[in-house]
Amino acid sequence: MLTFEELCELIRVVADTRVGGVEVERDGMRVRVDGVQVTVTQAAIATAPLLSPQVAVAASQMPAVALPLAALAATGPGSAEEDGLSFVTSPIVGTFYRAPNPDADPYVKVGDVVHKGQVLCIVEAMKLMNEIESDASGTVVRIYPENAQPVEFGERLFAIRAS
Repeated sequence: MLTFEELCELIRVVADTRVGGVEVERDGMRVRVDGVQVTVTQAAIATAPLLSPQVAVAASQMPAVALPLAALAATGPGSAEEDGLSFVTSPIVGTFYRAPNPDADPYVKVGDVVHKGQVLCIVEAMKLMNEIESDASGTVVRIYPENAQPVEFGERLFAIRAS
């Protein structure tokens, strides 16, 4: 059986490599993590430098599907203004909350300086409150979702300019 940490790592690997998904079987338990599917042309371009030729070919043979505009923005190539930014993405599907409770101040605001490992927000999934931490130190330049908005796996939550 996979531990929670192993499952989170598996999800991160699928998100980072932009493959269509992966299936793992251990001790008679099978887990499938589906990644973001993009059109064939985008998959070949996005995955070729990151993956072995066999995996890149498999990814390029995935069926083409339409993506929501938010997903395209989260996975598309960066613009000139995004150079030097680090993006914190949602590791799970859930509801985004900027503060620990409705009466509290938000964890961070645009312009705040944050440190690696600092809690930025909470993503609630199945009644579990998951604290999302910063991957880098720097200044928060953008917060993508609104408070209490649903977020998807891999969706951008914050943009941080490294200091």
